[in-house]
Amino acid sequence: MAETENTVPDVEVDTRPAFTVIEELKAKFGDSFLVQATFENFPTIWVERTAIQDVLMFLRTLPRPYVMLFDLSAVDERLRNNRQGLPASDFTVFYHLLSLERNSDIRIKVALSDDDLNMPTATNIWPNANWYEREAYDMFGINFEGHPMLRRILLPTYWEGHPLRKEYSARATEYTPYMQNKAKQDFEQEHLRFVPEDWGLKRGTKDEDFMFLNLGPNHPSAHGAFRVVLQLDGEEVMDCVPDIGYHHRGVEKMAERQTWHSFIPYTDRVDYLGGSAQNMPYVMGVEQLAGITVPDRAQCIRVMLSELFRMSNHLVFIGTAIQDTGGMTPVFYMFADRQKIFNIVEAITGYRLHPSWFRIGGTAHDLPNGWHKLVQELLDWMPKRLDEYHKAALKNSVFQGRTKNVAQYDAKSALAWGVTGTGLRATGIDFDVRKARPYSGYENYDFEVPVEYTGDAYARVMVHFHEIRESLKIIKQCLDNMPSGAYKADHPLAVPPPKDKTLKDIETLITHFLSVSWGPVMPAGEASVMAEVVKGASNYYLTSDKATMSYRTRIRTPTFTHLQQIPSVINGSLVSDLIIYLATIDVVMADVDR
Repeated sequence: MAETENTVPDVEVDTRPAFTVIEELKAKFGDSFLVQATFENFPTIWVERTAIQDVLMFLRTLPRPYVMLFDLSAVDERLRNNRQGLPASDFTVFYHLLSLERNSDIRIKVALSDDDLNMPTATNIWPNANWYEREAYDMFGINFEGHPMLRRILLPTYWEGHPLRKEYSARATEYTPYMQNKAKQDFEQEHLRFVPEDWGLKRGTKDEDFMFLNLGPNHPSAHGAFRVVLQLDGEEVMDCVPDIGYHHRGVEKMAERQTWHSFIPYTDRVDYLGGSAQNMPYVMGVEQLAGITVPDRAQCIRVMLSELFRMSNHLVFIGTAIQDTGGMTPVFYMFADRQKIFNIVEAITGYRLHPSWFRIGGTAHDLPNGWHKLVQELLDWMPKRLDEYHKAALKNSVFQGRTKNVAQYDAKSALAWGVTGTGLRATGIDFDVRKARPYSGYENYDFEVPVEYTGDAYARVMVHFHEIRESLKIIKQCLDNMPSGAYKADHPLAVPPPKDKTLKDIETLITHFLSVSWGPVMPAGEASVMAEVVKGASNYYLTSDKATMSYRTRIRTPTFTHLQQIPSVINGSLVSDLIIYLATIDVVMADVDR
């Protein structure tokens, strides 16, 4: 183990089920690694770089394996002051592994020095390590030896620097104004040119030439600023290269310059169809850092808003999926229903698409007068509407013919590529974070996890459809059982001091001023929260250095890895099947690129 800073504290052996893997690792590898304490008691260990592949393979092949590489990224540790008890490290690479059979996770960390940023690749263990390692290379400059195609993924190949390093500024005002002339435009366009040989693709055989077709980044069927380059033999897709980064806004970098409170609006826009549901994992992570207990009423309000946005997302998904198969009418009806949902959201929050309404410790306001009536009207309206959609659209023979047995994959493939949400449940695996790892009181609600088993485009649509009914059940329970009490925790890191005290006591006034202008100072440490947002499992991994803003915010989004799966699913199919696949992934490119 690398030399540690300060004194490594004694870590008591945790006997909870999630920590039994620590004992399994010790039985195999001895006491050669350090166990790190975190705010949420997440099993976290530091491993020597030379042993990382053996440790990862051991965890992947256990009798109850860690079957999914849920996340992989890095941290620039060089400016972090509060690292007591942790190994000396300039950069840290971490792996977040998920086990379905254990219903628990483990985080593996490797310390690297600035003069040797080399790591062995994990692509031979989990195929979805490919894009995660490319992202870490792009953002931090970590070199993964043995990677099949280590090149930038979010930024152009000519880009200089690695944006998530600490010396890289987060503010545009610290750079010279952006200028674009003809020479620069030609230079950038040339670097966007697709060269098949660079990706290991052949231009043809001795008897025929392949055609290379750019789909996107400006194409309605791409569902956003996304490009996929197709290697075609006639209409058959021989191979393809998904290309992302056209929507990259650097949200993780922005987290390093925003206060803990002022970053909340950015989470809405990670998946701009997820609304308040996108706030949930972030504010819960900060609440873990601060030790805040959220009142029952606030938890119930959060659940209700999250389920309203889940319904809104699924209506857009189903309507556009049907539209991509040639059915034009349903999407207009579903958007009309979406407006009814937004009417409720606006009445409660004051906004429609991006409320940014959840707060650290609760919500921005209490529910307004008359909210019961609006919610009840939706509950009375939607079931009959869903029956009509099922009969007129989802049972339509043309729609079923275009989606059944199309873009099909099985559960083993889904787990290997890190698929979560409806894409995973469409293969027969009922993993839903709301049920498996309840948060915000979800354990108190009676609802089912819809599952399909064919893993095709039709199954993915039907899981979305059935989830709308389950969301209605949850919202009904929120309506009938809304707790009384506070809508926000009475905690100094969440709520400014009372106004009357600030007018009488100078120390309280100073505290109020600092809390509002600079933001609260969160305790040093790490916290990680996984939530079932509208498109799958999202995870916010927060690192606090005892400051008014995050030292590192890692956002694991579901659709980043979903797009990576495209070649394994669509190669050998027709171009028309790719369009159906893109329509049923349920993707938002801001969620992919962050």
